[in-house]
Formats: sequence, structure tokens, C-alpha cells
Amino acid sequence: MLWRLPAPVRSLIVSDCRRYRSITTDAAAAATTPPEPLRILFCGSDDFSIASLRKLFHAKQNVPNLIESIDVAHRPAKPTGRGLKELRQVPIQKVAAEELQLNTHVIDTFTGWTPNVPINLIIAVSFGLFVPPRILNLAKYKGLNVHPSLLPDLRGPAPLHHTILRRRPFAGITVQTLHPHKFDGGTILAQSPQPGLEYDRDSTLQNLIEYLGPVGGDMLVDVLKSRAFIPPLEDVGWYADSGGPIDHAGKVDKKRCFVDFSQATLSDILSIEKIRGVPWTVLPNGHRLVMNKCRAADVVVDANVEAGIWCPDFDHPEHNEAIASHRQLLAKTACGGVLLIEQSTCEGGKLGSGYDRVKKIMGTKHVCL
Repeated sequence: MLWRLPAPVRSLIVSDCRRYRSITTDAAAAATTPPEPLRILFCGSDDFSIASLRKLFHAKQNVPNLIESIDVAHRPAKPTGRGLKELRQVPIQKVAAEELQLNTHVIDTFTGWTPNVPINLIIAVSFGLFVPPRILNLAKYKGLNVHPSLLPDLRGPAPLHHTILRRRPFAGITVQTLHPHKFDGGTILAQSPQPGLEYDRDSTLQNLIEYLGPVGGDMLVDVLKSRAFIPPLEDVGWYADSGGPIDHAGKVDKKRCFVDFSQATLSDILSIEKIRGVPWTVLPNGHRLVMNKCRAADVVVDANVEAGIWCPDFDHPEHNEAIASHRQLLAKTACGGVLLIEQSTCEGGKLGSGYDRVKKIMGTKHVCL
């Protein structure tokens, strides 16, 4: 059943059933109840991790004897903007310190750092740093991680980006233990049920974060309530044996946003924009053209037209202003679809300078649409 969020996201919701698989029997919970409430060191950074932190804070206030304390570790502010003159705090800093009024620890490396408060569980969500064995061994119950994919598929730092880029039919959440020697190699304690979570294929990165963040937080709290993190651990992951694709979700850099129109489909290019990337291509003279704003044009181009970019001839008597107006470019993609480039910038030029540069290099051309 599809439901609608305030944001333009639709996702599969299973009404009264668990949306994930984990150890939840009452007998197991009773037999493994820890002797003391949890003293958590939460390591996070972004909006996805904030959702889990808020769920933990709510559980601390509303579930008796589950959580005694939550300390938050986050990365320091990073220089940004022109000339790197501004400092931008990670999003979780304000939420942890001001909204939830939790103790915070600013670290950019675990080397030489030890928490100055007693902890018995470490939880890392979208943190970006590997939690070493020295730190894990300080916690009686070691560590947990909330990962927004159906592990082992999309291991790595950018699973949500690759869910969109690779157009996975389903999204998912996995709660795993923190492995002492590698990322995303722990025991799976909870995982979204088969076949995964349905989502709107037009979702942007922010849409997926807003949808999956609270789902991941709920799964995490359920793992804590069920004591599934206490040995003996049971691996409940199902995806590894499903026959589905297993790919690495590497960091998405500028190289990943390059567009070769002879190979990239219209969906490939638009997916780059959905993950906050900026697609770019190379002109015949070797200069880079950044496509700052683009969308699909609802037209069909003749099959004899080669894939690539062109500057429309706006003075041609058969030019259709409804398709492309002044200072806009068009491109045929590998699938035959047409991309309307509403704003572009050429290497070394001002924002919006792309049209003039393309016209100078390639001239204008009329293509029947």
C-alpha cells in the first residue's frame, strides 16, 4: 500500500506488522536483559543519523531502564564557501547540543582520544570515521550501526546515493554490529523484510533520508529493546542469499557526475541531480560544460541524429519555442531521449555562460523535434 508523506515521497508501509526481521522473542529478551541501563556513545553527522538520535532520546525518556545516558560524538566544523572562509557545523551538532541538550564530543580522529564518560554501547550512524577496536573494547556491548541499504548490497559510504543512481527497485535498512576491522562487515541483527521497502522512484536524496531515517531509528530502538545485540548473536540477514545485485556504494565525486551522451540515458543524467550532484560533459575543444539546471524534454528526436549536445537555431522558421527558449541547450541521450539544459556554465566562465561558449564552438543547429 502506498502512502504519502508531506514531502513528495511514497513508500511501502506494512500497517501492523514489523517492517524488518530481528530477534524479538520475549524469552530471549528476558534471558539476556543487561544488568544496567545503556550508556551510549552515539557517533553521527547528518540528517539520517539525527533521525536515529531522536528515536534514542525518545526511548530514553519513555522506556524505563533502557537507556541511562547518551553522549554524542561528531566531526568538527569544516571550512566551506569561496576561499574556504566560512565554517560549517555538521547538522547533528545543533540538534544534539541545543535541541536535545546532550553532552557532545568533537573529534576528527579516534587516535589519542578516549571518552571521558563511562559507556557500555557505541552506536555509529553515518559517522564517516572507523571506530577502532580500542574504542569498541571500552564498551561492554561493543557497537551497532544503522545502514540504509539491504546489506551486503551497497556497502560503503554512499548507499542512498547509489540506491538512486543504480535505480534499485527497493530500498532498505540494516542494523548490524560494528566489525572491529572493517566497515559494514558486522553481524546483521535486523533487516527490512523481503523484498525491501518500496519508494517513489522520483525520490531525491533528501526524500529518501526523510523516509528511511525514522525507519532506521525505529529498528535500532527495537534491537535495543529485544537485547538482540547481546551474545549469542543471530544473523538474520536475508539479502545475501536472495540472488539480488551486490555492489559497493563508493563516495560520489565529480568524476561520477560526468556525462557521455553516447552512453548515458536520460534517467542516468537526471539521477545525478537527484543526489545533489551537478552533471557535466566535455565539449569538442576539451573544455568542461557544467549543466547547472536540466530536465527531460517531452519530445522525440529523429533516430538519425547522433547523441550529443547542440545549440538550437532560434531563428529557424520551424523552431519550437515551447521546447527550448533563448539561451537553452538541447542534447540527445543514449536512450534517444532529449535533455533540456536550462542553464549551463563553461569552464572558467561565469554562471550561465555555457550557451554562448557552445554557440561559439559548435554553432547553431536545427533538429526536427
